[in-house]
Amino acid sequence: MTKQQKQKVSARPDRRPAEKTAGAARKTARPQSLGTGSQQPQRRQSKSSARMRAMRKKRVRTTFCLIALLLLLVCGIGGLFYVFRGGITGGPVMAYRTEKEFQHQNITGTSQRAESFAANLCVVSQDQQLDSVSLEQDQKGVLFDLKNKSVLYAKGAYDKVYPASITKIITALLAFKNSNMDDVVTISQENITLEEGSQVVGFQEGDQVTMDQLVHCLLVYSGNDAASAIATHVGGSTENFVAMMNEYAAQLGCTGTHFTNPHGLQDENHYTTPYDIYLMLKEALKYPEFTEITQLPSYTVTFKHSDGSEDSVALTATDHYLTGEANVPKGVTVLGGKTGTTNSAGNCLALLSQNSYGSPYISIVMGASTKELLYQQMTSLLEKINTI
Repeated sequence: MTKQQKQKVSARPDRRPAEKTAGAARKTARPQSLGTGSQQPQRRQSKSSARMRAMRKKRVRTTFCLIALLLLLVCGIGGLFYVFRGGITGGPVMAYRTEKEFQHQNITGTSQRAESFAANLCVVSQDQQLDSVSLEQDQKGVLFDLKNKSVLYAKGAYDKVYPASITKIITALLAFKNSNMDDVVTISQENITLEEGSQVVGFQEGDQVTMDQLVHCLLVYSGNDAASAIATHVGGSTENFVAMMNEYAAQLGCTGTHFTNPHGLQDENHYTTPYDIYLMLKEALKYPEFTEITQLPSYTVTFKHSDGSEDSVALTATDHYLTGEANVPKGVTVLGGKTGTTNSAGNCLALLSQNSYGSPYISIVMGASTKELLYQQMTSLLEKINTI
């Protein structure tokens, strides 16, 4: 081998390592370029994940807001329903009505009925005495504190008595409930056909009187012809009206009462008890017109006769406290009530009064032998309402 050939042979190995080095360099460089390219999908994936997290958070917030809005809407609707159903306490307090106790109940047990009914009433368990208050042996009477629902005095509260014209409390209530006070009533022969000596206004057949005038004549003067005219107008007949009276009394819880006429003229089957009179008077107090009328010391009724001519009659109240014939105890105000007198019933008086503090009381005296004694006994009861 010549020298030149040796040089060529020795030169070849030198190129191969160089080529390997360049290839290695290329191989080494390729992974680097691959590594740099893989970072871009990672960044895109990271951004996508961030967007998804943000969207999830937004959906959670939206869902929460929707739930909160729905709850507010439900609460608002519930609040409006509560208001319209009378849930606001700012409204006026309604007077007690006994029928509300049973309006949505089906009570069959006697004890349950008694407990529910008595919850808003003065309940007498036995006779109760007061110093300086003395009724005669056959007399009955009560004194009730309406505010505290307490019994201050009781004598024969559940005993049978004849109510006389105290009957007219129920007659007036049915007039208020079942007629228009502007109604014009024509007096019939039946209305003026009453027992001799009966208290009457003096109407004649064919006279025309309004219901308002008849009720005034009934409660101020205790006119029996006015009671009869109210009965036939409201009930269609006296018999139907009497049935209405007994039904109404039963609704009030008057278990010892039975009526046979609208005025209280004597009948053995026409009776009540002092306690039942209390229930009737308590019901009457829900009608402002009742107390307005029964506080009047007098009343003048003007009406037309059948020939078109007018007539007027001046009437004086039967309550001696109103006319000044009897003196009301100091600090006591008589708010209304009803008198009653027949030979069998004696002299009777049922009153609503208030003491100097404005607290209401009901006092009832039945069967006094004279009017003078009646008002002495009633005064002794009324004197107690400012000292108890």
